[in-house]
Amino acid sequence: MAYQRGSLKKLRRKEGETWVLRYRVTSAEGKRVEHIAPIGLVREFPKDRDAWREVDRLGLGVRINDTPGPGRVSFTFLAEHYLKADFGADCVRPKSANTIPIVEHYVRDYLVERFGGQIAEDIKPLEIQKWMKSLNETNGLAWTTIAKIRGLMHRVYKIGILHEHVAKNPVLLVETRSKSTYRAITITPAQTLTILKSLPSPLHYALVLTCAATALRSSEMLALRWSDVLWHEGRIRVSKRWAKGEDGETKTDASDGYVPMHPVLAGHLRAWHRETPYAKESDFVFPSMRARGRKPLCSSVFVADHLRPAARKAGVHIEDGQRFGLHNLRHSLSNWLVNKAKVQPKTVQGILRHSKIQTTLDLYTQEDSDETRAAQGEFLTAVGMNQTVQ
Repeated sequence: MAYQRGSLKKLRRKEGETWVLRYRVTSAEGKRVEHIAPIGLVREFPKDRDAWREVDRLGLGVRINDTPGPGRVSFTFLAEHYLKADFGADCVRPKSANTIPIVEHYVRDYLVERFGGQIAEDIKPLEIQKWMKSLNETNGLAWTTIAKIRGLMHRVYKIGILHEHVAKNPVLLVETRSKSTYRAITITPAQTLTILKSLPSPLHYALVLTCAATALRSSEMLALRWSDVLWHEGRIRVSKRWAKGEDGETKTDASDGYVPMHPVLAGHLRAWHRETPYAKESDFVFPSMRARGRKPLCSSVFVADHLRPAARKAGVHIEDGQRFGLHNLRHSLSNWLVNKAKVQPKTVQGILRHSKIQTTLDLYTQEDSDETRAAQGEFLTAVGMNQTVQ
């Protein structure tokens, strides 16, 4: 049966006029019969749209759609159910505007494409594992991407169990490799200065300096308004990010907060504030001049036209097709603070606003060859081998 939305109806009840949702279910005799689910009092939800919002909040849009029977649903049904149940108003972990299309792509173009016609509970763990291995060997997908697909498939079954559509999760026994071989390009403070000197636009200068000094994500930088720059407090408020052409929630709860603004950085931002034609509290700090300040500048265009050429000019080795953008400034600050400035990792975690310190240490801090060479030298000195052999 096609996915049903149901219809709203008002009923007079003892407690007052009440909204109910009408929908159909299959009876024991196989007939389609009408059922109703109470939504709330009309005085609390005076208009149709208010009642429909409550329907969505209660998750009734998912619950009223019956299935072919416990344990015998197709994987397609289970996957579509996951996309509705785990992305709706009552989901525990809301997804960002950037995440939703990526998840839908993996679920529909990979999982449903491969397992869609099969009964969900008949899919075997070994069958899943062999397929995932083939994604790497035949399709050339990175193991980190395959690990994400495995995580999504696990979640599809988990939500299915929660809503009693299936009783077991075959993905629990499936193994993948998830270690990334990606190493971000990091740049030195001297290279950062060279890049800044080669950017004639004061807008681009302020953008790169702010990103390099605060480690803000590109989307967080673009969402900044002048009202977020707290001059007297010496910090910048981060409460949103620019995604899909509009303001969205920050990447994580830990990302919602503040970053420090040193007086030197504040001085440069004040200089840009005096120069920009869009200096009102509600204006973007880094506006698109072409759009007359109605939206922030396009970071991808800026990176391609200005940042990458400036970085190559500064001696940064970037191969064709290799990733390099504003996010590398975030990696660079973390790497320098931990390895060179010897700042406590917990402090660096606070600057980057990571929820876990392991993310700061594992992904944003790379091994420093000077430091490891010096450490080896200390050991050799302790052994008594402190003379260089010619």
